[in-house]
Amino acid sequence: MTTSLAPFYALSPDIILNALESIGLTGDGRMLALNSYENRVYQVGVADAGTVVMKFYRPGRWTDAAILEEHAFVQALYEEELPVVPALAFGNGATLHELEGFRFAVFPKQGGRVPELAGAAKLERMGRLIARIHAIGAETPFRHRPCLDVKQFGVAARDFLHNNRCIPAEFAETYHTVSTECLAMAQACFERAGKPAQLRLHGDCYPGNVLWTDDGPHFVDFDDSRTGPAMQDLWMLLSGEREEMAVQLGHLLAGYRMFYDFDSRELHLLEALRTLRLIHYSAWLASRWDDPAFPAAFPWFTWPNYWQERIAELRVQLTLMAQPPLAVSRFDD
Repeated sequence: MTTSLAPFYALSPDIILNALESIGLTGDGRMLALNSYENRVYQVGVADAGTVVMKFYRPGRWTDAAILEEHAFVQALYEEELPVVPALAFGNGATLHELEGFRFAVFPKQGGRVPELAGAAKLERMGRLIARIHAIGAETPFRHRPCLDVKQFGVAARDFLHNNRCIPAEFAETYHTVSTECLAMAQACFERAGKPAQLRLHGDCYPGNVLWTDDGPHFVDFDDSRTGPAMQDLWMLLSGEREEMAVQLGHLLAGYRMFYDFDSRELHLLEALRTLRLIHYSAWLASRWDDPAFPAAFPWFTWPNYWQERIAELRVQLTLMAQPPLAVSRFDD
């Protein structure tokens, strides 16, 4: 049985193997927990069939309809020969299953390493693939997944932290003031961007969700997939100082424009989206604090230094959002 305080408390090895058997597969006893906090993910050996990855969804996070939208989106990408890992279908074609209160899906194992995205060739290749994802993502909207905007991704996160008194008292007022200023500035950035096209996105497209093999990259973990602007799947691949990011983004967009258009006004969104993610991340940790896995993995969340650093970080974001967007020369040529 799951509880709000320990949603995965009862997820034992026996339940994992029983879940596997419920869809017609027999485990051979091999089981390895993979790095995941939001859900629980295991690499499980299957008798005479190698290895699969089982993902047990956090109870209460997504509706069944929202999970199935993710599965359908990834399947559509796969059918267009994009390097993604779709959920496997069993029985009557179902990709989402349930046993003893736990919803789960099974995926083929995909090897690879987290890439170092250095050099024009890799970045242009990533740009081409993301553009193809977005071209398919633009065909139909999500109906059961949220939109990435200032209200849903930022204001709601700030309000959660404030209303639930998640921040130490000595920093609460300052954090609330600075985050409110940041959200107003982020909204201004969205307004300068006009009305960016709303696409189905990967949503969490940072290098850790890209596995690189000798054949190239594979995109994994569409769990945060949602509707939003194209820039959301691009900015997290950038690193370094502004000048370095401008060069990297130029290479990404050089590849991207081969398969899909990019509205240059979305350059205004880069730091705004980073700001929303920073606020959202703190609220995510706070909202999961009753799960015993979180205090163990993120003990620094309650330390004064954490909130001092977050306030300083948001003040930097105020400065960055006030600056002109990156001058992306290869894109502008």
